[in-house]
Amino acid sequence: MLKKITNYFVIPFAICVILLTTLFPKTAVDMTNFSTAGLELNYTVSEDVALLLNSEETTTPKPHDKFFPYLGKSYLGFKEALAFKESRGNYFTVNDFGYLGKYQFGAETLKLLGVYNPEFFLYTPELQEKAFLANSERNKWILRKDIARFVGQEIHGVTVTESGILAAAHLAGPGSVKKFLRTFGEYNLSDAYGSSISYYMKRFSGYDTSSIKPNQKAKANL
Repeated sequence: MLKKITNYFVIPFAICVILLTTLFPKTAVDMTNFSTAGLELNYTVSEDVALLLNSEETTTPKPHDKFFPYLGKSYLGFKEALAFKESRGNYFTVNDFGYLGKYQFGAETLKLLGVYNPEFFLYTPELQEKAFLANSERNKWILRKDIARFVGQEIHGVTVTESGILAAAHLAGPGSVKKFLRTFGEYNLSDAYGSSISYYMKRFSGYDTSSIKPNQKAKANL
C-alpha cells in the first residue's frame, strides 16, 4: 500500500522536473550586454579634502588618516578642514615641536584654556574638541574689533573673512593676526613649516563661524 502511495507522488514530481528543464533551459549571462556608458559617474569629495589631496603638502596616507563627507562651509566643515591641515585629523599625534593632538595645541595655550595635563589632553578627544571651540571663542573676543573693521577688505591679495581670521589666529595667535591686519599684510608671520598668516586667511576663508561666540574667559571643561 505504501509503495502505491509513493508512486502517486514521485512520478508526477519527476514529470514536473522534466517539463521545467525542457521549457526553461539554464543559460549563461552575457556580461558584454552590461556597460557604464552614458551613466553619470562624476563623484566628488569635499572641496577641503580635494584641495589638500592636490596640494604639494600631501604625502602617502597613513592608517590614521581620516576623510570626511562633504561638510560645506559650516562650522563643522571649518574645524575639520583646519584639523586636516594641522594633523590630518589625528587626535593622538605630537609633532616635532611638541604641539599636541588633532588641532596641534601648544602647552601654554592649553594653560590659558584651563588644561594643565597635556598627556590627559592628548588621549581625550572630547577635551580636544572643547579646547578648539574655547580657543576660537577667546580669539574671536580678542579680535572682535578687527573682525568688524577688516572683514570684506582685501589684504595681501586675500579677501578677509571671519573664518580666515580665526584660522590664522589658531596658527599664529591673535596678536600676530592683529599685526597682519593693521599693517595691511606687511607683518606676515609663518610657522616652522612655512605656513603663513595670509595662507591660512585664504585657505580657510568663507566658512560660517557665526556659532562661535566671543568669550574672553572661555575654558575647555569636560
